[in-house]
Amino acid sequence: MSERAAPYYCPYCGDEDLVPEEGTAVKGEGYPWACLSCARVFRVKYVGLRSASFSSDGAASRPMEGNV
Repeated sequence: MSERAAPYYCPYCGDEDLVPEEGTAVKGEGYPWACLSCARVFRVKYVGLRSASFSSDGAASRPMEGNV
């Protein structure tokens, strides 16, 4: 997996005009990206894969959406 995965959209304004921000990366926190549309700088961090949900009888079930 690459150390620098490129985001496609700004998480604040949704624009696609993103460039890598000059700055140092902090290990485990991702690299900074700058949105040229809204002038914000942000980081995107990969946390991991979510484990599958299991019902009480042990059978796999589909993950539920939302905050349930």
